[in-house]
Amino acid sequence: MSYLQAIVLGCLQGLGEFLPISSSAHLVIAPFFLGWHYQGLQYDVMLHLGTLVAVVAFFWKDWIKIITAGFSHPRRPDGRLLWYIVLATIPGALAGFLLEKKAETIFRQPWVIALSLVFFSLIIFLADRLARNQKELNSLTSTEALLIGLAQSLAIIPGASRSGMTIMAALFLGYKRQNAARFSFLLATPLIIGAALLEMRKITFLQINGPFLVGFLTSAAVGFISIKFLLSFLKNKNLIPFVAYRLLLGAAILLKYII
Repeated sequence: MSYLQAIVLGCLQGLGEFLPISSSAHLVIAPFFLGWHYQGLQYDVMLHLGTLVAVVAFFWKDWIKIITAGFSHPRRPDGRLLWYIVLATIPGALAGFLLEKKAETIFRQPWVIALSLVFFSLIIFLADRLARNQKELNSLTSTEALLIGLAQSLAIIPGASRSGMTIMAALFLGYKRQNAARFSFLLATPLIIGAALLEMRKITFLQINGPFLVGFLTSAAVGFISIKFLLSFLKNKNLIPFVAYRLLLGAAILLKYII
């Protein structure tokens, strides 16, 4: 792999992990469009570790507050949030464990990704249009956290988008767009840690070369910027630009696949 490929893939991971456009779809589709050999799941894991660094770096103060409150004051909003994140993580973890083989094979077919991008774009559009944009995170309940976690489990299908599914579910439940994104990013942390630990055992020391490190650093830097951008963007704007992009990408994949 060249350094240019590493930078491109790192950028795609950093953008796609936090913007509702699906990082896994982009990591599969980029080689499909550019004529590259697929970089392999081990490299994808390294890129996900970069975005893990990004989300931890961005929210480290929040995590200290949430974890401390979770054990010292579990009935307060910040304390409950820790256990709601744990609860919401369970469906995604189960989906990853039960559907790991399909996620590595069937779900990575270009036509599956294209249909997933298009179908879930319509659901995200509906959630955005119906959004009441009222509720704060301190009103989150255990049932709502579980529903958001169930939505996150759909991200096992490349093209669904983990952030897209969690933000979509939170919008349907009436949460403000910015709060929906914040909970989505916090919820990403344990799931990325779990997936990384599961897959890192497959990475050998010899695989950690220059392009590995460049991809890791690029995804971390771009991921940090993406988090900051989306939280700011959703203060006053909606998800329609991302829906439009997803639809165009899905159509382009289907066109190339057919031709």
